[in-house]
Amino acid sequence: MSSSALPPLSVRASAITGSAIRDLLTLTARPDILSLAGGLPSPDVMPHSTIREVTHRILSGSTAALQYAETTGVRRLRDVIAARESALVRDEVPPTSVVVTHGSQQALSLLASVLVDPGDVVVVDRPVYPGALQAFQAVGARIESVPVDADGTDTDALARLLESGVRPRAVHTVSNFHNPRGGVLSVGRRRALVDLAERYGFWVVDDDPYGDVWFDAPPPGPIASDRVIRLGSASKILAPSLRVGWLTAPRPVCDAVERIKQSADLCGSSLTQLVAADLLADEPWLRQHLDDVRAVYSARAEVLVGALRGELGPAIEVDAARGGMFLWVRFTDGTDTSALLPAALDRGVAYVPGRAFDPAGGDELGTALRACFATSSEDELREAVRRLAAAHEAR
Repeated sequence: MSSSALPPLSVRASAITGSAIRDLLTLTARPDILSLAGGLPSPDVMPHSTIREVTHRILSGSTAALQYAETTGVRRLRDVIAARESALVRDEVPPTSVVVTHGSQQALSLLASVLVDPGDVVVVDRPVYPGALQAFQAVGARIESVPVDADGTDTDALARLLESGVRPRAVHTVSNFHNPRGGVLSVGRRRALVDLAERYGFWVVDDDPYGDVWFDAPPPGPIASDRVIRLGSASKILAPSLRVGWLTAPRPVCDAVERIKQSADLCGSSLTQLVAADLLADEPWLRQHLDDVRAVYSARAEVLVGALRGELGPAIEVDAARGGMFLWVRFTDGTDTSALLPAALDRGVAYVPGRAFDPAGGDELGTALRACFATSSEDELREAVRRLAAAHEAR
């Protein structure tokens, strides 16, 4: 190999921060670690046998599943997604307004390229979903943020930001069972967000991979608007390895995304898209499957909340989960969760410190952590909290 210096990388590549969560997963792969860190759905609720049967049936029927597909996705799947989205927004969403992507993270990346020029402002939540932050950083966006709480994005804070003269190209939020905050955007804030988008002329990117994973009651429906681009995913309700996500948007956005996607991967997997289409279209089966997922995750969330309150008591604040996969835990005694993490790992438990979700990289979220309740069994969750409490006691 030549000893001369390698040519430089692009400015954009250098500007993207790594994901602390993905880096942490290397450590949590250790068998002695009980991990609350990852955002991984549980293998216990993945429909292994059904996916096997559907795949066999598809492959037995024709060879189309092994061929290249349209860049925007297999038409059958786009029809299914369009019907589901139409029911949610109570307005017609045509299949031409759907683009199937390699997971919803690719949808974010493609949208960032389509919507944002270098230097444009994008507003994100604080705490933020790190994948969104990376996608917008990659295209040179200038990041502004507004707080998010149990009722979702603080639209009053967003209004003040806009009144100060900030003019974003897009506002990104995880509307249902926020990652990492866990909140649900209220009906009033949904209306306010769309009103602000129409008044100030920005796009709303409604990132919704968790909307089907509700516990006691479904979240409010999305507000229909040409300003709203919605993202969805099969990863949290079927299986991540299908790599099926999607976006619904006005036709000009979809056309632009299609052009960018052609240069990225040409098309997705016909096979996994057809599998996802069959499963999502089978309403009786899907209804029962989602009931099973909700029951398992709801029970685990209750166990984790109870264990945290029982072991750490007044040292923490945590809201009961309404759905999704995550709890946002705040220490009231000033504990720095980044500083606590090495001691927690030494005792065999992992979590994600709050600073990993701060778009400004400051200390404001330093006393918080995100804990995933979906992946681990109830006994593992109880033991993980005991280890966390021991690390906290010994700090």
